[in-house]
Amino acid sequence: MARVTDFLNLNLSTIHDKFIAEYIWIGGSGMDIRSKARTLSGSLNDPQKLPKWNYDGSSTGQAHGHDTEVILYPQATFKDPFRRGNNILVLCDAYNPMGDPIYTNKRFDAAKIFNHPDVVAELPWYGLEQEYTLMEKDTKWPLGWPRGGFPRPQGPYYCGVGAEKVFGRDIVDAHYKACLYAGINIGGVNAEWEFQIGPSVGITAADELWVARYILERVAEIAGVVVSFDPKPVPGDWNGAGGHTNYSTKSMREDGGYEAIQKAIEKLGLRHEDHIAGYGEGNERRLTGHHETADINTFSWGVAKRGVSIRVGRDTAKEGKGYFEDRRPGSNMDPYVVTSMIAETTILWKP
Repeated sequence: MARVTDFLNLNLSTIHDKFIAEYIWIGGSGMDIRSKARTLSGSLNDPQKLPKWNYDGSSTGQAHGHDTEVILYPQATFKDPFRRGNNILVLCDAYNPMGDPIYTNKRFDAAKIFNHPDVVAELPWYGLEQEYTLMEKDTKWPLGWPRGGFPRPQGPYYCGVGAEKVFGRDIVDAHYKACLYAGINIGGVNAEWEFQIGPSVGITAADELWVARYILERVAEIAGVVVSFDPKPVPGDWNGAGGHTNYSTKSMREDGGYEAIQKAIEKLGLRHEDHIAGYGEGNERRLTGHHETADINTFSWGVAKRGVSIRVGRDTAKEGKGYFEDRRPGSNMDPYVVTSMIAETTILWKP
């Protein structure tokens, strides 16, 4: 007798040239991810050759009144790790029928910055660290924590091993492999939980992080677990969740690049308040000056320090070139906003 899984695993690519394209976009909250599928045929890889699509913006909190149609513009494609075969994931940004970006479309402005000739010449690299918390679906309490209670104090959990220290490893490993299958430049997984995207160039880093978030949500959905990107999901003496952003330009990676790094950090300090405003909601609950964070009201930097706004690695300082890490973004940051702000401030902005 046939089972549902038999049909889910059908490989359609051996029968005809049709494929399923899962169109993905960002919803009205700026953090919720939406998607729907359609059948297409022909070219798979070039998003510019894929058709635009539409959805009801009133159902996602992105349109009001009589005309609620929102148009999806394909921007990037990835292999679909869930349907596999020749099926794809299509990352889109959203526009109104007049062709103007809607308010949640942060990619539009980011693309303008990354297409600026001065930014293109500097070839900005990003490594995006995405921390998150796995929660029980019914209780909304962290996975593995005593119901309504707390585990032992922090210490044995970071990169830990063992059933009393680590919970949800199967979800994390499934997500890791699914991202690699999709073609996402995922660099590793830590046991907090956290994954890392990159190094990727320009807007590609943000595209990959959004699709990696989508894949994580889908894997957790199958497992019956909720993913939280709240920067401080549980108050108290616990580390929050960040979106640390590693960054370098061509000038920083070349010999003598440490001077370019210092100049960039100085610029970031001058625009500290502007960056904090774009680095995620609720981040003030995380940036307290404790738990490996800097105080939200004070800009600081240092070599091999983690209680600072900007961390420069010891290898970078020793070699006189490399990258730095902006530790201020929260786990719920919009990577289009964060990556483009850093590029704009360090490359285009003149104090």
